[in-house]
Amino acid sequence: MTNDNCCDTGCCNDTGASPKTNAAETRDRVREGYSEIARSGVWSGVAAATPNAGTTCGGGEKDAGAESGGGGCCGPTTLTPGQVAEAVGYSPDDLAALPDGANMGLSCGNPTALASLKPGETVLDLGSGGGFDCFLAGPRVGAAGRVIGVDMTPEMLSKARTNLDAYRKSSSLDNVEFRLGEIEHLPLADNSIDVVISNCVLNLSPEKAGVWREIARVLKPGGRVAVSDLALLQPLPDAICNDLEALVGCIAGAVLVDETERDATNAGLVDITLTQQSDYIDAMTSWDDPLYIKMRESLPEGATLADYVTSLEITARKPD
Repeated sequence: MTNDNCCDTGCCNDTGASPKTNAAETRDRVREGYSEIARSGVWSGVAAATPNAGTTCGGGEKDAGAESGGGGCCGPTTLTPGQVAEAVGYSPDDLAALPDGANMGLSCGNPTALASLKPGETVLDLGSGGGFDCFLAGPRVGAAGRVIGVDMTPEMLSKARTNLDAYRKSSSLDNVEFRLGEIEHLPLADNSIDVVISNCVLNLSPEKAGVWREIARVLKPGGRVAVSDLALLQPLPDAICNDLEALVGCIAGAVLVDETERDATNAGLVDITLTQQSDYIDAMTSWDDPLYIKMRESLPEGATLADYVTSLEITARKPD
């Protein structure tokens, strides 16, 4: 199995010398973190990891006695989920229409808006969590359309399915479903999807090239991609790479912007556009997000997290 995490390409340090993470181990750690987020509803339910305690990039061991610092795109403790969503472009009207608990503040962009969804389209959301973007996409594609959310965490899947009744009552639509699965091995047929969306999830995968190949496989000819994710502008210090919080918090598993473009190109996608949205990182830092404060302390003197990390909008198309 190929391991495409950040240490393979040297994004975790200038030499690429950090030990490689086993893909299955990384996936298990992410699943564990998001299971706890689903149960608690907030990132602060995840135990903190001690920087440099682990032996793998972004896979530090948990310190059972530590208290969570929290934070990051995956559940900040200083902001409400609504504040995070509005900061990345969701409207108050959209948020008001969501079932209770669907928005857990896990966004770093607005892929449903980026996708310009049309009635009748079939949409796939990678790492759908509690159903946030799926429930927003449903009314946009209408009764003739379909939205499928895929998530590898049973607790998240249960949370999303619990929200289905509220969505059906408020929208008068029955066009959203959720499937258990890994985004590297999607439970979908070839050429079956019009639009693939994802929100701050691809960075969590230890096999990103495989994710892009799966995206290309399930898209119909002419189908399109609209992804919001976190990406790196330069390699991260080891202290951040070896921090479990930074992995679950969507930072330690991120790869360089150029690598994202390479993976999408190698998967056969075309018309690839990468748009950096640095305002997200600046906002999280100015709001004193705990995880971002902790990571800032690991940076060289005078450096900011925005020098290393950006929110990235990715659009692409499968050739006709």
